[in-house]
Amino acid sequence: MRDQKSAKSNGARDRCGIYRRRRRRTRTYGALDLGTNNCRLLVARPTVEGFRVITSFSRIVRLGEGLANGDSLSEEAMSRAIDALKVCAEKIENFKVSRCRGVATEACRRADNKDEFLGRIEEATGLKLEIVSSDEEARLALAGCQSLLSADSDYALVFDIGGGSTELIWATCDEEGFDVVDILSLPFGVVTLAEQCGTNSIPSRLYDDIVGEVAHHLPDFCRRNAIRRKVDEGQVQMLGTSGTVTTLGAIHLDLPAYSRARIDGLHLQFEELKSAASRLTCLDYENRAAIPCIGHERAELVVPGCAILEAICRFWPVGKLRVADRGLREGILLELMAADRRGTVSA
Repeated sequence: MRDQKSAKSNGARDRCGIYRRRRRRTRTYGALDLGTNNCRLLVARPTVEGFRVITSFSRIVRLGEGLANGDSLSEEAMSRAIDALKVCAEKIENFKVSRCRGVATEACRRADNKDEFLGRIEEATGLKLEIVSSDEEARLALAGCQSLLSADSDYALVFDIGGGSTELIWATCDEEGFDVVDILSLPFGVVTLAEQCGTNSIPSRLYDDIVGEVAHHLPDFCRRNAIRRKVDEGQVQMLGTSGTVTTLGAIHLDLPAYSRARIDGLHLQFEELKSAASRLTCLDYENRAAIPCIGHERAELVVPGCAILEAICRFWPVGKLRVADRGLREGILLELMAADRRGTVSA
């Protein structure tokens, strides 16, 4: 970053464009996720149990704004993202991150000016981001949250309702944990749907149309994995990792302010999810924004997320799910740390 020459003498450049320092007693790791809606960073050090977060950063940048109606990232959206990434780069340098991986997801996958954008990011911040496939995004999300899955169930249906897409992961349990069997990436996310629906209340007919459109994409994935039969036999657990389910968890608990400690790992019955969603879908934008754990930046996004979630829950009536306030970034951190323990370089 700032003192490139001295850094070069101590190590090699890593995936984020930050120089790795050799033979540190306790290494510090970074995971950077530039999504369709958020720019988020975690910096952590390994512990016996996993890792301890040293610092974090999250900012809504709406990178995918306008992509539903075009093929390019807008100048305003790119500028917002670069401003947030400058903060991330400073934190990565200030906390002396040894190894870092930065990824970009659906908005960059979809945009025809993604290469220009990545070049601007590197020039402005020194960060080198990689655009990961939907399969890689889903795999990392599962790696980051699978400690919340129970070995008592043979199968897991994990979903991540993102800003520009929704990933569904079908996983099976073996003696070493859960492995990805199949992945379905849906071309629906809370940002793209919110742009189509507007910021105020979504009419019930339009809400039902979203539920039906999402459900239309599920049968093939269901059939090829025999998911419905396994659900009926009680062999499937469900885990949700997204702002939609964490928000509904906070609404269910009537939290005066969002608390990760209260939400991460929370078990919710489908009826509890439905009740919390109903409390939000009947409100207009201003009343949703007045709820402390939602606010103005998320008030227009939560209702489209509820529609996606309702389609998933209707199609696979597991009856309950577990909420994960963790995912892709945690998966990146765990893989970087595991690679160092093995003495290999993570891809």
